[in-house]
Amino acid sequence: MESFSWVVLGISLVAMAAILSNRISDRIRIPAPALFLIGAAVASDLVPGLASMKITTVQNIVTVALIMILFDGGIGIGWRRLRPNAGAVLWIGVAGTAVTAAGVAAFVHFVLGFGWQVALLLGTALSPTDPAVVFSVLGRREIVGRSGVLLEGEAGANDPVGIALMAVLISAAGLSGGEAVGHGLLEFVRQMAIGGAAGAAAGWLLLRLMRRMPLPSAALYPIRTLAFAGAVYGVATIAGGSGFLAVFVAGIVIGDANAPYKREIKRFHSAVASLAEVIAFVVLGLTISLRDLPKVDALWPGLLIAVVLTLLVRPLLVGLISLPIRLRLGERVFVLWAGLKGAVPILLGTFAFTAGIPGAERIYEIVFVVVAFSVIVQGSLAPTVAKWARVPMRSTDLEPWALGMRFREEPTGLRRYHVNPGSPADGQTIGDLSLGENLWISMINRDGQLVQVGRDTTLQAGDEILALADPAHAETDPAALFTNNTNHNEK
Repeated sequence: MESFSWVVLGISLVAMAAILSNRISDRIRIPAPALFLIGAAVASDLVPGLASMKITTVQNIVTVALIMILFDGGIGIGWRRLRPNAGAVLWIGVAGTAVTAAGVAAFVHFVLGFGWQVALLLGTALSPTDPAVVFSVLGRREIVGRSGVLLEGEAGANDPVGIALMAVLISAAGLSGGEAVGHGLLEFVRQMAIGGAAGAAAGWLLLRLMRRMPLPSAALYPIRTLAFAGAVYGVATIAGGSGFLAVFVAGIVIGDANAPYKREIKRFHSAVASLAEVIAFVVLGLTISLRDLPKVDALWPGLLIAVVLTLLVRPLLVGLISLPIRLRLGERVFVLWAGLKGAVPILLGTFAFTAGIPGAERIYEIVFVVVAFSVIVQGSLAPTVAKWARVPMRSTDLEPWALGMRFREEPTGLRRYHVNPGSPADGQTIGDLSLGENLWISMINRDGQLVQVGRDTTLQAGDEILALADPAHAETDPAALFTNNTNHNEK
């Protein structure tokens, strides 16, 4: 018991240090994941016993962490936000991943002199992005508008795409050129199709369960969705599809739909995803030996690949295929800059070990160098680039106090609106608005403070409004007075 108590104490202290590191990250503008990754790598060099974990165990732990992260990412986006940008997200998620992998592979082969197998492995491993790193750097500011949806959607889409590409690449090893290409395309399409269909069906089923199958305790509702996310991954993977894509799509389906205890479910999954991100970066960092970087000749090739990927491959290739997507110049620049690398590239690097690829250690260390450069250098400059590009953002300061009421049945007359700058309601008194006789504003939240409601109350941009509507006139919705597409109901 005493020896196990030391283990529990150590894990708890690491978790507390990881949480507190977010305060340090806010001050030094280096993403917290970088602190987890580098700190774990340093610890593994100082205490060699920490690096004794089998690579397959690392893969399993990070896989479970990614299930939680992708499911929460899908819930955060939701179908309502994604629908107007679904084509752009799908295009940049699939085509952007492919051209990034091809561009990096070409540079690694023709300039650095690596063989095609290693070049393709590196290109594929370094193709997925991780905007969660960007959001951790931006602190309490949330990207609004299309650029924010693109960044979140791209990361959710290209993680499964990158993992599927790596699986296809490894499975096609040893085949002839034409045979390998045909096998790869067929396998990739199969994984994406089965994963997408399984995710959509699973999301539809989960939503029905959430609405129609009550549970004896409120605490069980988030646990049910957590278990369902794992089941979705397992079923889709066993069926030959991309389990990660299935989990992400299922999260999107239930993301902004009404369901009992929805707010508690979202908060629970957000907390689980944050913990999963910490675990993934720490576990992956423990597999890295900083001492071995010079020995395996990984430092300078990794830095060179990182610079080319940041300044040439993504801006030119991904920028070229993203031209059909309508964005302001500043937003386009920020989206191209914010294609940061995270846990998934390092996870993909571990596949080089399990597949028995010659030089796997060097490949893995190079991927680590590129990810560290991306998180530290690109991530640290992300707020500056966002400010220079004038990317629209809004403050997301914490609001630890809440007021609310619970109902046995779904409240059909409750509506929530946000007052957008320049909307008809911005600067107008409630009495001057054309609300009709069937809608009553009952509560106004302004900068975290309650505002007294009356006919002479003037609304301001940023106000959050709760209103009651007559269920008999539900078709009357004055959403255009407040906002374009951000109104939503949530219990």
